[in-house]
Amino acid sequence: MEETNSLDDFNGNQKLPNATATLVLGIISIALCWAAGIPGIICGIIAIVLYRKDKKLYDAAPSKYVEASFKNAKAGFICGIIGLSFSALYLIYYIIFVLMVTAAVSAGGAEFQDAMREAMQNQ
Repeated sequence: MEETNSLDDFNGNQKLPNATATLVLGIISIALCWAAGIPGIICGIIAIVLYRKDKKLYDAAPSKYVEASFKNAKAGFICGIIGLSFSALYLIYYIIFVLMVTAAVSAGGAEFQDAMREAMQNQ
């Protein structure tokens, strides 16, 4: 395998280590936000953490890294925030829905059964 020239690292030819992973996880967090919220929340949080690590590296030496990889990391960060937000909203909606159904069943269970019996007898 061929080794890269050490001068290439100083010319901005090095990619940020987690830029692609940040972008992929950000996109996955949006795609999985409807899967009960949990996978989207996990992927979104990981994407945000990876972006912050890459941003520290880029801010320390911006001329060392390719700007396109920083833009990929930033896009992944934005996707991660969007996916995290949608996932959290869906999870809250899901919890409220389950609580409402549980309350309706427990409060009106006897009334519902009586109505069903009455409907069956009228047929």
